[in-house]
Amino acid sequence: MVVGSAWDIVTYCGVPRYLHNDLPLGNPLGKPYDSVSQRKSVIAALDMVVNSNEPVATQSDLQWQEDGDESWKENYMRITEADLAELKKAGEENRAQRLAAKKAGLTRSQL
Repeated sequence: MVVGSAWDIVTYCGVPRYLHNDLPLGNPLGKPYDSVSQRKSVIAALDMVVNSNEPVATQSDLQWQEDGDESWKENYMRITEADLAELKKAGEENRAQRLAAKKAGLTRSQL
C-alpha cells in the first residue's frame, strides 16, 4: 500500500486516536487568537479520548480562512525566481556548516 499524507499514514497504522485539522504547519488548532476554532479542536480531541473505545481517526471540518483569493496550500512551499538566490545561499551555508562539523568529528546529536 502506498501512503502519502498524514491522514493516509494514521488510518493505515490504526493509531488509537487522531484528529486531523487540515491547516498550515505551525497552526494545528487554527489561526492565532481564534479561540472559537481552537476550543472546537480541543473539545473534539478530548471527546475522542473520553468516548472512543477503539482506534478512531477523525477529519475536522475546520478550514483556514483566507484574506485573499489563494489558499494556504497554493502558497505552501512556493518558490519564486526571487527566492532562488537566497535559497541557494542558505543551502551552501548549510553544506559548509555540516562539512565543518564532520571534519571536527561532531555528530548530529552534538550540534
